[in-house]
Order: sequence, then structure tokens, then C-alpha cells
Amino acid sequence: MTRALAQFTITRAMASLALSIALADVAAAAEIKVLSGSGVQPAMNELVPQLEQASGHKVMFDYGTVGGMAQRVRAGEIADVLIASGPQVATLESEGKVVAGTRTDLGRTGIGIFVRKGTPKPDISSVDAFKQTMLAAKSIGWNDPAAGAPVSIYMLEAFARLDIAEAMQPKTVAFKQRSERFAAVARGDVEIGFNQISEILAAPGVDLVGPLPAPIQNYTLFAAGIVTNGREQSAARDLIRFISTPAARAVMHSKGFEAP
Repeated sequence: MTRALAQFTITRAMASLALSIALADVAAAAEIKVLSGSGVQPAMNELVPQLEQASGHKVMFDYGTVGGMAQRVRAGEIADVLIASGPQVATLESEGKVVAGTRTDLGRTGIGIFVRKGTPKPDISSVDAFKQTMLAAKSIGWNDPAAGAPVSIYMLEAFARLDIAEAMQPKTVAFKQRSERFAAVARGDVEIGFNQISEILAAPGVDLVGPLPAPIQNYTLFAAGIVTNGREQSAARDLIRFISTPAARAVMHSKGFEAP
């Protein structure tokens, strides 16, 4: 599906959704609070304003790591929608924190490697090339694994399997502030960064080198679910219904996501 066709289809879908909402209840416009992993932010930045314009709903996103968002729901924070990893949403569903039957898989994105914009791209064409690039790197950086960042948690395990964990430890920077995950590489303070491909493609000042080699690639499946203690469950269903349409999935594909 082309981008233009996807946009046209979304516009028609939104018109239909807006009409159904209006017919059901003219006073149904609501404020929807979403706790979400940051990997979907580039796609949501494009999709959600269309929902807001057509339906009258206001959607307030709080972005962070998928682990951090899931933990906030588990701790009882009031929200309407959770977007986290599929297994996390499923677990919270089994615990009664997410409404049963509302888990909706949106798309998956892999781990990518990025460098400062305009600088030479290192060789990551194979597992061995990736390993040698890591050993030669002056510094690498990723989100703090202690905050529940899936990329860094996985990469620590991958480095151990590749038998380079000890060599990489002294030159690894774990960013405490999310704003630094791309900014530090864009400034040249950190040579190589790791993040989800969907976020790298939208980040200024950096270039995507490419995905991890296929044998060691790891994907995060993003899923949405309605939070049990949410105040706007009907509006939450409108949001999830829209961001899971085929047209919305086409937008997510353009932002670096694969089909779930």
C-alpha cells in the first residue's frame, strides 16, 4: 500500500469512526490517558491527531520504556490504555490489570544501530563483523537497562553470548535521561548507539547503520490493552480500534514496524 493510499484510507476510516461516535453519543468526547513504550511514538505522532480531530477525543501520551510503563500499570496507576510488549500486556491481562480480551497486537520492530549523521557507517553485515565493530568501538550507548529498556537488556545478554561482555562494559554508556539516547551520539560524545529501529528513523542528527545481523536480531512486539482502572474505556476502545486498522498499520510500516 502506498503512503498516499494509506493516508486516503485512514481519512475515510476516521470519517466513519467519527460518525459512529457522534451517532452513539454526541457528548462522548473524552480525555484518554495512554502509558506507552516510546518505540511507537513516531507512528502515534502521525496517527493520533487524526483521531482527535475526527472524534473530539484528546489523547495524552506518557512515553517511557515498555518495562516502566507495564510496572506503572501493575502498581495501580490510573490510565486508560497501555501500550507495551505483547507478553507484558498478556501478563497484566492475566493479573486483572488489563481488561480481558482487549490485547491488540500493533506491530513489531527490531534493534538497530546508529551513528552521528554523516559519519562512516561501521560494518555490521554479519555476526562476526558486528563483533569486531563492537570491539573496535571507542564507546557505545543505550537506555539504562535498570529502567526496563528492552534493547539494552537484550544486548547485555547478546554480548555475553558473543563472549565480549567484559570487553564492552568499560566503554558502555547507559543513559539515565531518555533525551540523551540520540543526543549524545548526535553530538559525537558516544560513537555508536542502540535503539529500536522505529525510533532511530525519526531521530534527528543520527543515521541508521542497519538492523542487528539476523542471527542475533531481537524484536519487540508492541500491543495495546485497556487498563482495568481506566475512566474512559469506551474512548479507549475507539483509540485501539483505530490504531490497529490496516491503514494505520501501513503508517506503522512506514515508521519501521513489521506486521505482528
